[in-house]
Amino acid sequence: MKLINAKASPFGRKVMLSAHELGLTDKITVQEEMANPVNHNPVIIAHNPAGKIPCLLLDNGEALFDSRVICEYLDHLAGGGKLFPRNDKRWAVLRLMSVADEALGAALLVRYETVMRPENLRWQDWQTGQMKKIDQSFALLEKSVAQLAEITIGTLTVGAFCGYLDFRFPQHDWRSANPKLAAWYAEFSQRPSMQATRPD
Repeated sequence: MKLINAKASPFGRKVMLSAHELGLTDKITVQEEMANPVNHNPVIIAHNPAGKIPCLLLDNGEALFDSRVICEYLDHLAGGGKLFPRNDKRWAVLRLMSVADEALGAALLVRYETVMRPENLRWQDWQTGQMKKIDQSFALLEKSVAQLAEITIGTLTVGAFCGYLDFRFPQHDWRSANPKLAAWYAEFSQRPSMQATRPD
């Protein structure tokens, strides 16, 4: 399998975290490509019409995209039920993943607004609104720390989210208002999978 990815992508990191935790990294070749929401990368577009990463190319020539789909496929390859529970815990795990995914989406919108949009066209209220979504997500995760004890797709996505904020928004102090989550992340970030997937 080949994963079209960028190490700086938090959604790509979620996929690689899953591959590491499931012991599947030796089955995946990574092809680094840059995605751009305006000037679409033709390499990515050839497999994913949305032009987004990550994109997993299967050995049969088919492509899977959206990190949630790719991660569940990897879980299936590893026997199933490892990162995506098959019992009633599934819904709490998917909720964690959804909270972190949505917050990551907001973070990417702020990133695009501040890096890609011409300075005279940037909208401060838009950025403030997206950062508010991020802080509201942190507040919910602070109340859900007990659910992060097991390694699931939820915990991996939360880990990728916290890591992305530190990487792209180091000036944003999310730890002060969320001490329990900060303590969890301090330990979780030392896992071999997290260390191996740190963005440059």
